[in-house]
Amino acid sequence: MTAHVIVLGNEKGGTGKSTTAVHIGVALAHAGFSVGAIDLDARQRTFARYVENRADFARKRGIELPTPETVVIAEETPESDRERLIAQIGAFARGKDAIVIDTPGRDSVLGRTAMAAADTLVTPLNDSFVDFDLIGQVDAESFRVKRPSFYAELVWDARKARAKVDGGSVDWVVLRNRLSTLEARNRKRVGGALEELSKRIGFRVAPGLSERVIYRELFPRGLTLLDTAAIEDKSMSHVAARAELRELIASLNLPMWETEAEPARMAVAG
Repeated sequence: MTAHVIVLGNEKGGTGKSTTAVHIGVALAHAGFSVGAIDLDARQRTFARYVENRADFARKRGIELPTPETVVIAEETPESDRERLIAQIGAFARGKDAIVIDTPGRDSVLGRTAMAAADTLVTPLNDSFVDFDLIGQVDAESFRVKRPSFYAELVWDARKARAKVDGGSVDWVVLRNRLSTLEARNRKRVGGALEELSKRIGFRVAPGLSERVIYRELFPRGLTLLDTAAIEDKSMSHVAARAELRELIASLNLPMWETEAEPARMAVAG
């Protein structure tokens, strides 16, 4: 089976994109799949730094942690950017089950090229109309969707490019990250707008990761919620967060997850 390409794309910062990307990559590695990862934000290198912290922690503790093989691609020129990314995807595709690509939080040739190569495009959004504006505009009074926004147009272009190259399709999943338990009215309005827009431009809405201190605490050690043996200060918050992660991974409908459903789910649930 050809490697399944999962691209994390969003032009807004602070949505948990890189954290989500790392957890998806590590979840697949924990389940026994061979995973390649490409960090396209050479300036911040959040994904790459997470993996470096992970390798350092594992070395100091003398333990093994399932980890995606990770490379960083920096921007140079538009043409070389495109060629180098396509070449890296091709190199990983020959030996990996999945490729996770973390794109920059801005428009770029690297980001557009990754989107056009995606089998699954994941766009995390904070649960607010500030973030919703990335993909759609709403009426100020009724909160009904008026029109798709600029990022939705980029995805449309990427889908056309993908279909032109190999006839493939891009499964677009919008994750509702950092859901608030207090602003019930806002949650309902944002949810309604997402459902309305999803029918117009073709994406699926899925539950993401909540706002939890645990994600920030795990970064310096490069750990994820799946590294239970290495986490010494486990709490009920960890249990709830792991349940969220399992639901997130299942909602992506990844082909390898369906093919090897039981072993994969048991590995992540353990």
